[in-house]
Amino acid sequence: MRQMAADRSRERVSIGDLFQTMGDRAIGALMLIFALPNAFPTPPGTSSLLGAPLIFLAAQLTFGLKPWLPKAIAARSMRREDFETIVGRIHPWLAWAERMLQPRLSIFVEPPAEYLAGFCCLVLAIVLVLPVPLGNILPAIAISLFAFAILGRDGLFSLLGFAMTAVSLVVAGGVIYGLVKAAIYIVMRWFG
Repeated sequence: MRQMAADRSRERVSIGDLFQTMGDRAIGALMLIFALPNAFPTPPGTSSLLGAPLIFLAAQLTFGLKPWLPKAIAARSMRREDFETIVGRIHPWLAWAERMLQPRLSIFVEPPAEYLAGFCCLVLAIVLVLPVPLGNILPAIAISLFAFAILGRDGLFSLLGFAMTAVSLVVAGGVIYGLVKAAIYIVMRWFG
């Protein structure tokens, strides 16, 4: 990715370019690219924009499909300079992960556990797309952990992803429950 970001002959970098460059590691790398920015506070709407491709990728992982992207997604591109900025931001995380990742606990990164991880990512990506205040940070961290597990074939990161999924869903469920209760209370007070 750093080579692609530094290639001054390119004006734009498309998702298809990334997908092709990553080869068999593409699904994990793309999930990380779309999830990791949401692990930090971002402008409203960012999680919906980045969450949509995550739904597509997580569904493929859930059903054990060979990764592919429709032309509408693969053709999306950004300026090379913007891509270089993103790579610069996520590089420290990737460097940390490369030091930490090692093939271990392989039972948690092979089918059927891999399909379960894909299903968790699918549910989390749907939560990520929902307009829940601050509801994108924990799901994005969980998806990033699963992406690291896929990239490094590291079952420990997969286990951490499963744990973070449970925490994310409890927190998001609590926030959604609180919002619904508040809306019902306001409606009842308004008409009562």
